[in-house]
Amino acid sequence: MNKVLRSAAIGISALALAFSFPAAAQAAPADTKAPAGALAKLSHATAAAQLSSAGIGIRSSGGCSNRNNPTCTSLDQVNSASIQGAITLKNASGCGLTVTGGTETGHASGTYSHWNGYKLDFAMSSCLTNYVTRTFTSIGGSKWQSGAGNIYYNEVNHWDVTFYNCGGC
Repeated sequence: MNKVLRSAAIGISALALAFSFPAAAQAAPADTKAPAGALAKLSHATAAAQLSSAGIGIRSSGGCSNRNNPTCTSLDQVNSASIQGAITLKNASGCGLTVTGGTETGHASGTYSHWNGYKLDFAMSSCLTNYVTRTFTSIGGSKWQSGAGNIYYNEVNHWDVTFYNCGGC
């Protein structure tokens, strides 16, 4: 009888704790969470302001930022890590950077795509080309990989960069 009462008391105590601290009872273990902000999605205005503050320009052939127009350069729904990666790139390279492609439609699809917020295109410059080719590891096919794992693809008229992370921010 004591064993049954003790089990009931423990069960009631656990239930009381769950009701007293519902967030704690439902929280996932810390080691199963993604890094804070790793895939936070930004609005165009927020991303553009962060780039501008870092001295990074944005150029659109259509003079617009509509995500559904392929002639625009949109940053709507870009990953925060991609924007931070661009800022890390500028700071590390010392190069002037201009984003010429973002999350707008018209790019190739896939998990790590422009549309899903992982890729940014940068205007071609000798400074950026020299930095990428002298600093990162060539992995063939006009591609280089940074120490952080991000991929830089020389598409002749621009650099297509896949930001898996912020590049060591």
